[in-house]
Amino acid sequence: MTSMAAIGLLVSQTVESLLLALIGFYRRFISPMIGPRCRFTPTCSAYGLEAIEKHGPWKGGWLTMKRLLRCHPFTPCGCDPVPD
Repeated sequence: MTSMAAIGLLVSQTVESLLLALIGFYRRFISPMIGPRCRFTPTCSAYGLEAIEKHGPWKGGWLTMKRLLRCHPFTPCGCDPVPD
């Protein structure tokens, strides 16, 4: 593995760990205070975890961001699984 590839892998792993830690922080500390608010199944945090684990930090993070932007009172609720 070249040094640039190793650096890229390290950056991706670091970003993935950070994103998963942010979701974990939200689930542990913020969600219990505000109660269930998500309009979708799976919840936005579960969607984020699955998207990042399935697609990696870049595409999974992008999918999670798009999902969070759709999660508001003017969007119809329902099932919205992580795409393959």
